[in-house]
Amino acid sequence: MKNINIPERLAALRSAMDEEQISFFLASSSDPHMSEYVGDYFKVTEYLSGCTSDNVVLLISPEEAWLWTDGRYFISAAKELSGTGITLMKIGEPGVETAESVLRRLLKAGQTLAADTSCLTALSGMLFSRIAASCGAGFRDCRGFIDRIWTDRPLLSSHPVQILPDAVTGASCETKIAELRRRMNGAAALVITKLDELMYLLNLRGRDIACNPVALSFGIVTAENVHLFIQDSERTAEFDAYAAANRITVHPYEAFFAELQKMTFEGPVMLDANSVNFAVWNLLREKAKIQNVPSPVSAMKAVKNATELSRSREAYLLDSAVLCRFLFWIKRAVKDGETVTETSAAAYLDKLRSEIPGYIELSFPTISAYEENAAMAHYSASEEHPVVLKPEGFLLVDSGGQYLTGTTDVTRTIALGALTEEMRRDFTLVAAANLALLTARFPYGCTGRNLDTFARAPLWARGIDFNHGTGHGIGYILNVHEGPQNISWHMVRTRPEAVFEPGMITSDEPGIYREGEYGIRTESIILCEEDETTPFGRFLHFTPLTFAPIDLDAIDPAYMEPADIARLNAYHAEVRKQILPLLADEAEKNWLIEATRAI
Repeated sequence: MKNINIPERLAALRSAMDEEQISFFLASSSDPHMSEYVGDYFKVTEYLSGCTSDNVVLLISPEEAWLWTDGRYFISAAKELSGTGITLMKIGEPGVETAESVLRRLLKAGQTLAADTSCLTALSGMLFSRIAASCGAGFRDCRGFIDRIWTDRPLLSSHPVQILPDAVTGASCETKIAELRRRMNGAAALVITKLDELMYLLNLRGRDIACNPVALSFGIVTAENVHLFIQDSERTAEFDAYAAANRITVHPYEAFFAELQKMTFEGPVMLDANSVNFAVWNLLREKAKIQNVPSPVSAMKAVKNATELSRSREAYLLDSAVLCRFLFWIKRAVKDGETVTETSAAAYLDKLRSEIPGYIELSFPTISAYEENAAMAHYSASEEHPVVLKPEGFLLVDSGGQYLTGTTDVTRTIALGALTEEMRRDFTLVAAANLALLTARFPYGCTGRNLDTFARAPLWARGIDFNHGTGHGIGYILNVHEGPQNISWHMVRTRPEAVFEPGMITSDEPGIYREGEYGIRTESIILCEEDETTPFGRFLHFTPLTFAPIDLDAIDPAYMEPADIARLNAYHAEVRKQILPLLADEAEKNWLIEATRAI
């Protein structure tokens, strides 16, 4: 989408809106599966605004346009929207209106609000349709409307689907379906629209979204049948045989809504209004009793079985060893005066990762951000505007891989040379925050809101905070971001809080971001495990899956409590124990020994 003229596209859209008597056009950055990352076909908000953020709501009227996104993208979105005429609306910031409040203020009786209801959650769709009704306005489903102006829209992604053997998944498709039916508690059907849930349930993987091994699909599970809607071009002879053996009825992807309309249900249909799209919700509420509950597949997927955990440990060990090799290389290369850019540093790490046995692809594009660029939590480096690394300041690298053994994610902030006192203080506080959560011990029943305070307390004590969650669930050979568990103090009334269970894998990633200066984030992946049961109850703890040094060149013990220092030394001792045997080069070994020394 290079060399684009956003004002021209907005003008074309407004002309089409005028022809269709649409007063306000609402678009989201999602797809019919409520995916966080989407294929090119579904990048409607990017096409209309130029904003590449993956959490966007775009509202367009004949005179104005507004784009909402979260704190991870405030800086990058401001740059991308410059000159477009679109107003950036920073979600959660004081005084910033929501899309709902803008519509309540501006939408008039007799006007029409239009949206592609297949790309809105049912919850959002119900909210916006109620707002329209309260204003005396209409709410219209305008699926396909964008094609009026997006004449060169990409085709839907399509790649042959892959079947994972039981030795890799730890549970057969048949076993998972039986467990799902047990959890359906007599419901007539469960409609599954989230791609990672279907891939998990049926032990399938695809390549329809970059870095997310999923295939575009819909599913319906009843007491007797499993219906899978998938593109014909994704089917293979092996897949068809597998589907027949597991009594999966296969339909064309594009037939989903028509087939759903034909079906009859003898009891309630389970849907999750937080994740199912509004078009599905509207169709089913006319013909069935809807049971609005969190998807049981999400809960099943979040708790990894013994095979998934064993293989994930292997993935993280090898991935951590590669990261250590990268840390050794980057510090030496920059110090020795080699020309290294943000993009060449990322390419070097990506190449190392690609050499790990079982490598499939990256789990997301590597974030390599130097100095002020790291203040953008999801910055994307560009070869067109190379940033050369200097022997000073911070380089933040957030990266991960997809392997046949698991999915990884890790962030380390690297001191390339001289640092200011403030930089050292901030880095040390982030390290203390990361280690406080990593070593947390807590009673069973805690949710992410409880656990978030472990990580934020060292920052809050100094009046510092960061504008993103502290942790997210991580898939197994699946999406790098998954629920239902997350670690954040923000309460979202519409999102049920998930209790942490043994077997859940979650990120631990506090940070400090100073716009125009630098950004710091330390992310390790942690596994929830049983601790002990005492007279006061059942306790759990976290254990690390990531083993990579936290840069001692940026640590100032003056900003650490004795407990913080003890945690850092214990973690580094474990890093040395786990990674040293995996390094063959003597120089790398010597570096690791020094990088994990006790302080």
